[in-house]
Amino acid sequence: MSDLNTSLQNEGFFTTKISDILGWAKKNSVWPMPMGISCCAIEMMAFAASRFDVARFGSEAFRFSPRQSDLMIVAGTVTYKMAWVVRKIWDQMPEPKYCIAMGACTSSGGMYRSYSVVQGIDQFLPVDVYVAGCPPRPDALIQGLMQVQEKIGKKQHKLFEQSVKEMVS
Repeated sequence: MSDLNTSLQNEGFFTTKISDILGWAKKNSVWPMPMGISCCAIEMMAFAASRFDVARFGSEAFRFSPRQSDLMIVAGTVTYKMAWVVRKIWDQMPEPKYCIAMGACTSSGGMYRSYSVVQGIDQFLPVDVYVAGCPPRPDALIQGLMQVQEKIGKKQHKLFEQSVKEMVS
């Protein structure tokens, strides 16, 4: 017992819950699927560049394959002709998946009030975070990513607690 006490005093220890570790790991390894449709895509590229450095948040690995992504960033004006393509790529992504609507055009059609432009992608996709602006700055997209990460961490924690309750009962 004295060896254990000596070891703990010299090296220290910490305690946590498995759900917290899983939530932390899941939220810090988000792989975005970029859907750069128009001008907002330039700001999305800057978001991944060295000046803003999204690698700090574990999301530097942009995946251009929907089967390897868990976050879709839709950046730009979505026309009805393009909407079915965006939806098809969304359907190919594995669960759980999240969506960021980047920019005014993506969120509400922006200045394009025409028959060919979708007035908000929430008409055909579930959106988790809206990033405002025309175009939004890369730091605003980082803020949106952080909001998605918070949501992932909370969801992972709830799922683990639910599975533990089912195992106990």
